Amino acid sequence: MTTRVLIAGLGNIFLSDDGFGVEVAARLAAQPHPEWVRVADYGIRGIHLAYDLMDGYDATVLVDTDQRGDVPGTVRLVEITAEDRAADRAAGDGVLVDPHGMQPNRVLHLLDSCGGDPGRVLLVGCEPLALEEGIGLSRPVLAAVDVAVVLVRQLWDAGPRSLLEQSVSSGTSSLSGPSRRGAP
Repeated sequence: MTTRVLIAGLGNIFLSDDGFGVEVAARLAAQPHPEWVRVADYGIRGIHLAYDLMDGYDATVLVDTDQRGDVPGTVRLVEITAEDRAADRAAGDGVLVDPHGMQPNRVLHLLDSCGGDPGRVLLVGCEPLALEEGIGLSRPVLAAVDVAVVLVRQLWDAGPRSLLEQSVSSGTSSLSGPSRRGAP
C-alpha cells in the first residue's frame, strides 16, 4: 500500500498575511516532490479541501496562519489530533459550513461529519502581523515562507514513515485561524 500525503495551502490572498499558506503551497508545488505527496493551493476553498480529503490520505499537512500571540513570522509545527478536533467541535458555535469562513477547524468538522478521515493532521502555522484587506505578505511573514518551505521539505525528505510517526506538539488553538477567511 502506497502512503498518500496531502499538503494543503490555505488562506485568503486579499487579507494580507492570510495568504501565507497559499504562497508556501505555490513554492512547494514548483519544486520536485515525492510521488506520494500531493501539494495543492486551496486558498479559501475549504469545501473543496474537505471533499478531496474524502479520497483518503494517510496524513494531511495544512499550511496556514496560526494566531497565538507570538512574534509575527513565527513558524510552528503542530499536530491536530482527533481529540483536539472533538474538543474544538464541542466548544464551537455549531455551524458546520460557513462559506465566508472555512477555517481549518470548519473543514475538519465537515470532513468528520461526512465520515471522512484526513489521517494524521499536522499544521505548519505562521503567526501573522496583519490580516486586514490588502494584497501581499508583511516582511516577517514573507521571510517565514522560506522557513515553512524548508520545514515541509524536511517532513517529506524524512520519508512517509517518519512523517506519520514523528512526534510534534499538539494543540487546539491552531484550529480556528483568522476570524475572516472569505471574500473581503
